[in-house]
Amino acid sequence: MDAMRVAIVHYHLQPGGVTRIIEHTINALARRDIRIVVLTGKAPPAGWPSACRVIPGLQYEAARPPVPPEELLRQMESSAREALGGPPDLWHVHNHSLGKNLALPGALVDLAGRGARLLLHIHDFAEDGRPANYHLMLEKMARGSKREMSRLLYPVGGHVHYGVLNGRDHAFLGDAGAARDCLHLLPNPVRLNCHAGTPAADQGGRTLWLYPTRAIRRKNIGEFLLWSAVAGEGHRFATTLGPENPRERPRYEMWKRLAAELELPVEFEIAGRCGCSFEELLGRARSLVTTSIAEGFGLAFLEPWLVGRPVCGRDLPEITADFHRDGILLPWLYQRLDVPVSWLGRGRIADRAAAGQQQVLEAYGRSPGEDCLDRILAAWIRDDHVDYGRLDEEMQEIVLRRLVRDRGQACRLRPSTLPDPKECDQAVAINRRLLEEKYSLAGYGERLHRLYSRVAASTPTPLSFLDGEILLDHFLAPERLMLLRVD
Repeated sequence: MDAMRVAIVHYHLQPGGVTRIIEHTINALARRDIRIVVLTGKAPPAGWPSACRVIPGLQYEAARPPVPPEELLRQMESSAREALGGPPDLWHVHNHSLGKNLALPGALVDLAGRGARLLLHIHDFAEDGRPANYHLMLEKMARGSKREMSRLLYPVGGHVHYGVLNGRDHAFLGDAGAARDCLHLLPNPVRLNCHAGTPAADQGGRTLWLYPTRAIRRKNIGEFLLWSAVAGEGHRFATTLGPENPRERPRYEMWKRLAAELELPVEFEIAGRCGCSFEELLGRARSLVTTSIAEGFGLAFLEPWLVGRPVCGRDLPEITADFHRDGILLPWLYQRLDVPVSWLGRGRIADRAAAGQQQVLEAYGRSPGEDCLDRILAAWIRDDHVDYGRLDEEMQEIVLRRLVRDRGQACRLRPSTLPDPKECDQAVAINRRLLEEKYSLAGYGERLHRLYSRVAASTPTPLSFLDGEILLDHFLAPERLMLLRVD
C-alpha cells in the first residue's frame, strides 16, 4: 500500500503554539507510513524537520500578495502535488477560520467542493474575543452576509472533519450543527525535557512562585500581583516573558510600574535573565501559578507536573473539565477570587459591565438583550462579593492599592491566600503517570494516525455549512464576559 500523503497548512512556522503542534505532529508521525509536506506563507526557521513549500499567499492578510482564493488554491494544489508525488489524501489545516487570511477560507471551500478530504484543526476562534478579526472577515470576505460567513468558515460534508482542543469547543461546534462522526476532540500533547528535584530557596531565602507565561492581558497579571501583595515575608513572585504584541505593551508596562511603586516582591521576564532552560526554571519554583482567565488548551495546568511541580491558582472549568475526566488531580485551584463589592461600589461594577458588554456586542454586530446585564451581574456577584478576574485593570488596581495600604484586609478575600500545595508528592506521581499515558507524543501520534486514516477514507458528500450564529451565541453569552478581554 502506498504511503498516505498529507499536506499541513499554516500561515507561518515562527515560534508559537500552533507551530509547536505542527512540529509535534511531524515528530509523532515520523515512523509511520505517511509523507508530509507543510505549506506555509514564510520560510521556516533553520532545521525545520519536514518537507516545506512556501506560498506567499498564505501569509497574514497585511503581508500576503492580493491573490484571489482560486489562485491560492491552485498554488496550494500544485505545491502539494510536487512535494508529495501526487495529490494529498488529506489536508490538515490549522486555524483557517481565525481571520488571519481572507483568501484561505474560500480556497478551502472550493477544495472541499471538489471532494478533497479536510481536517480543519481549530485552536482559536474569531468569535471568542477577536472581534476585529471577525469584523474584517464579515465585511471584506463575506460582504456583510452572516450566512456567507458561515458558508466560508464552516463547511459541512462527510469528508470535512473538525479537530478541537477541548470539550467546550467540541460542544459549541456540535450545537452549531457539526456531525458527531466529523467532529473530533484532539488535545495537545504535553512534553518537557527533564524532571526536577527539590526546589531551592533563592539567595534571600525566599520561596519562588512562578507564573510561566508571556504576560499578555488575558493572563490576568493584576491577580498575580494581588497574591504577591498579601503573601507576606519570605516569598518571591515572577513571570517568565513579556508580551511581543505592541498592543499589549501599554497595560503590561502599567502593571510593572505599579508593582515597582508598591514595592511588590515581583520580578518580570525572569526567563531572559535566569541563565537556565525553561524546565530548570520551573524546577526552581515552589509551585507554578496561573491566574489566566482564558485558554485554548491549558498547558499551564499540565506541564509543571512533568518536572515534579504542582500548580495553583485560578481554575478554568471549561478547560480543566477534560483533565479531570482523565483523572488529573488539580486540588489547588480556585474558581473565583471574591472581593467585597463595597470596595468598588455596585454602581461602578454594573456600569463597567454594561459598557463592556455593549462594546463586545457592537463589535460583533449585535445588541444587548433585556436581561443581559442581570445575567452578567448574577455571574459576577455572589453574596456581596465580586470575582476579581472579571474586573478591568482600573478596578483591579483600586483593590490592589487597598490591600497594600492595609494587608489586614486580605482576610476579606475568598480565598484569602494563594493555595499552597503541601505534601504534593502523591499528586505529582499520579499526574506525571497520567500525562505520560494520555498526553504523550506517542499517544498523540497514534490518535492522529487513526484520525488521518478515518478522514482519508471518508466519502465526499454535497456541502452545507454550520450555523455560525449559534457558535457566536455561545461565545457571546453574557455569563462569559471578562473585561480583560474587552478592547
